[in-house]
Amino acid sequence: MRNNSDIEVSRRNMWSGILFGVGLIAFIDETVFHQLLRWHHFYDKSTTDIGLISDGIFHAFSWFATIAGLFLFADLRRRNGLFFQRWLGGVLLGVGVFQLYDGIIQHKWMRIHQIRYVDNVIVYDIVWNVGALIILLIGIYLLFRTSKNSTLKEKTANE
Repeated sequence: MRNNSDIEVSRRNMWSGILFGVGLIAFIDETVFHQLLRWHHFYDKSTTDIGLISDGIFHAFSWFATIAGLFLFADLRRRNGLFFQRWLGGVLLGVGVFQLYDGIIQHKWMRIHQIRYVDNVIVYDIVWNVGALIILLIGIYLLFRTSKNSTLKEKTANE
C-alpha cells in the first residue's frame, strides 16, 4: 500500500496537469476561435462590447489556471516528485473536460455562444465534442495506467 506522501504527490501531478490543460485549451480557444477567426465571443447574447469584455474575463481565467498549474509543476520538480506521464494524463483530462463542457453545456444547453454561426453547425459540434471525448478518454487511460503502475512498482520493490 502506498503511503500518504505518495498519494499526495500523485494527486498533485494530476491536479497540476488538469489546471495546465484547462488553461492551455482555454488560451487556444480564446486566441484561435475568438480573436484570430472571430467565429464567436465567450458571451454572444449581447453587444459586441459585452462579448469582448467576456472574452477578456475568459482570457484572465485561462491564465490563472495555467499559472496555477505551472506553480504546482515547478513545486513537483523542486521536490523531485514529477511523474510526467501522470501529469500528461492530467493535462489531457483537463483539455477534454473543458472542451466537452464548452461543447455541451455552453454551446448547446446554455447557448451563450456557438462554435460558428453557420447553417450546418452540427458538423462543427460533432468534431468539437468527439475530439474532446477522445482527448478525455486518453487522459483517463494515462491516469489509470500511471496509478496502476505506481502500485505495481511498489509491490515489486517490497517483495
